[in-house]
Amino acid sequence: MNDTDIPSEPMVTLPVSGMKCASCSGRVERCLNQLPEVRQAQVNLAMAQVTVTGTIGLENLVVAVEQLGFRVPATTETFLMEKVSSALEGLPLAEALRGVVGVRGVVLDENLATITYIPGTVTLEKLQDVVQGLGVRLQRTDAPQDGMDVVDAERVEEYRAIRHRLGLGAVLVAATLVLVHWDMWGLGSLVALSQVTNQWLQFLLILPVQFWSGWLFHENAWVTARHGSTNMHSLVSLGTFSAFFYSVLVLVVPDLFAVKGIHAEVYFESSGSIIVLILLGRFLEIRAKGKTSQAIRSLMALAPKIARVARDGVEIAVSLRDVVVGDRVIVRPGEKVPVDGVILQGSSVVDESMLTGESIPVSRGVGEPVTGGTLNTSGAFTFEATRVGQETALARIVDMVRQAQGAKPPIARLADRIAAIFVPTVLGIGVVTFLAWWLFGPEPALTYALLNFVSVLIIACPCALGLATPTSILVGTGKGAENGILVKGGDALERACGLDVVVFDKTGTLTRGKPVLTDWTGNDAQLALVAAAEARSEHPIAQAIVRWARQKKLELPPVNSFEAMAGLGIQADVAGHDVRVGTRRFMKNAGIVFSTEEMFLDHCEQGGKTAMLAAVDGGVVGVIAVADVVKEESAGAVSRLRALGLEVVMLTGDNRRTAQAIAGEVGIAHILAEVLPEQKSDEIQALQAQGKRVAMVGDGINDAPALAQADVGIALGTGTDVAMESADMTLISGDPRGVATAIELSRATMRNIRQNLFWAFAYNIILIPLAAGVWFPWFGILLSPVFAAAAMALSSVTVVTNALRLRHFKPSVCHPSL
Repeated sequence: MNDTDIPSEPMVTLPVSGMKCASCSGRVERCLNQLPEVRQAQVNLAMAQVTVTGTIGLENLVVAVEQLGFRVPATTETFLMEKVSSALEGLPLAEALRGVVGVRGVVLDENLATITYIPGTVTLEKLQDVVQGLGVRLQRTDAPQDGMDVVDAERVEEYRAIRHRLGLGAVLVAATLVLVHWDMWGLGSLVALSQVTNQWLQFLLILPVQFWSGWLFHENAWVTARHGSTNMHSLVSLGTFSAFFYSVLVLVVPDLFAVKGIHAEVYFESSGSIIVLILLGRFLEIRAKGKTSQAIRSLMALAPKIARVARDGVEIAVSLRDVVVGDRVIVRPGEKVPVDGVILQGSSVVDESMLTGESIPVSRGVGEPVTGGTLNTSGAFTFEATRVGQETALARIVDMVRQAQGAKPPIARLADRIAAIFVPTVLGIGVVTFLAWWLFGPEPALTYALLNFVSVLIIACPCALGLATPTSILVGTGKGAENGILVKGGDALERACGLDVVVFDKTGTLTRGKPVLTDWTGNDAQLALVAAAEARSEHPIAQAIVRWARQKKLELPPVNSFEAMAGLGIQADVAGHDVRVGTRRFMKNAGIVFSTEEMFLDHCEQGGKTAMLAAVDGGVVGVIAVADVVKEESAGAVSRLRALGLEVVMLTGDNRRTAQAIAGEVGIAHILAEVLPEQKSDEIQALQAQGKRVAMVGDGINDAPALAQADVGIALGTGTDVAMESADMTLISGDPRGVATAIELSRATMRNIRQNLFWAFAYNIILIPLAAGVWFPWFGILLSPVFAAAAMALSSVTVVTNALRLRHFKPSVCHPSL
């Protein structure tokens, strides 16, 4: 990880309305980062939001955003007010609610409270804390909206507005183009139109296009100019108004622009076509960007709206948000599990593929956990809710995906720096172009100067630069979530793309993390006696023996007495039999002979297993071998990483013989054995000192320092919360093959970002000189403002469409034997 641990500071994410291009988002980010109370501000143009870390108050933050000419949208929600005691009415209650940070307005009407607030800043719990002191309880009447809902609502509103303006504009521009080609298309023989009449008709048709269809651009350009800045809309507005008012002057004062008796042309169709084409590009861009957030929407849709709970002995249906910790929740076949919990009664097979990416359903019984959002495929069961609301695994996953989609990788900083100076630079190039053509160009010099000036302003596109990175991150992290991979930020994706070495912790990562009985040389009757004795022990090895016996459905006889000798074994009286299980030394001390079993004991130990002897009534009845067995997926995971050109290392505290046995089974050649927990991060540092970029994969608390030290820390979702907090990525299912999938996804995402940035830069570098007429002296080539508008509109759509290709990402499949 590239950041050292920093004490947590308040962090808030606000939706921001009005950001249309990289210049807008760059200005918001720069200005907020200059505030003394802000440690870091990051703007995501694709998600229309800003995430701010620091001590700045929410109201001050909103004011700072609005002073820049943008808006922080709010949502309105109506609550039912229930009186729980004699309460103060009216003004005191309204004032109390208005005092909640994030609330923008309150309207009280009898038993209803309509509250307007900034999404993501106000919770029902905060409101309850305020009104409970006044003897009132609030109850929601509908599902709350979050920041994404508000942004999407504004996007839909803008989509409809543009569609209407685009529709009318397209019809009027089409009619104008007919007038422009009236005589060329032979229409003059049907209705004769003089040049002046034709041009006035063009003016009347384009007038609503310029001032109504194009008003979105002009209004935004004016607001931005009032705050001393410029953006993409400044270029569009200035360019179209230049062409429009030039044409109006030609109509009103034709002699002013006449050259050698030749009347100047009007360019109403250029002004109108530019507006229509850019509206079309914006229309297609909004529709494409709506698809980039499908991953989060799919995750949020996993949770059911209603849960069945048993309260006071009665089964009732309640809203999901009304489920509380401790509720007994009932799930029937075919229903989704509403919240996280532990099964109290019944069993079933649960499909967890929507969260883990694993296609095979898993069995769940009494005492086992279930996760909200998963699908109960067969039997009915009752479980106790242990995590609800924002504490559920699903809610935390959604939150992690949102944070990742809002983060920027280092590669985005180059685009941000260029976007910051892009519009002023283009305006400068436009002015130079105008002056050069006016002073040195052929006649009519002013017409050439104006057209090339407009082409330069219109062809430049900071939008493509601004969208190149966030759209790819948005789709890439969403695709990761679909595959059971949670990425904390775009920087983690970029670092994962350049890895050289992947280090696996052994226990719980490559292996199952708990002992499993692998060998038993006796019969089932003898195993029942041994398991009965071991049932009194809490040792993990004893538990593995008992689990095996229960899986074989053996009936365990009663135990009369039990004694454990630390480090040696156990002795018990089981149904009148003397049962002993333990080491060679333990048996020797008891005078029990076991020479014939010695060879098998050695064989098991060479295979990395823990082997013990079992004796009944003074005679050895069998050898028990227990091992932390390798996950079935581990060999395939290692094989896929090697196929990606990565070095794979296994890190373990076990002795070298055990480590070599496990490593050989999964195909790892490089082993770091007998490493103490506190030495794990040192081993990562040693690899980094060799110039290698290292990923660490682990699941335990003792892996946390190494996960933090590594360039990329990858935690298994089956591990501890500490490990997941320390990691850059989390594999929800605990399948080690997800490591290769995460690296493949990071490579695909970064490749997509580079493609977007290449086309965004190449587009501007190639076409701006063309629009300025640089090639005219040699090749006679000029770019019409209409074609410039079409190219500009196409550039943004191309970038977003290219990012959407990531939705088709599929992880590779590599056979373990490769």
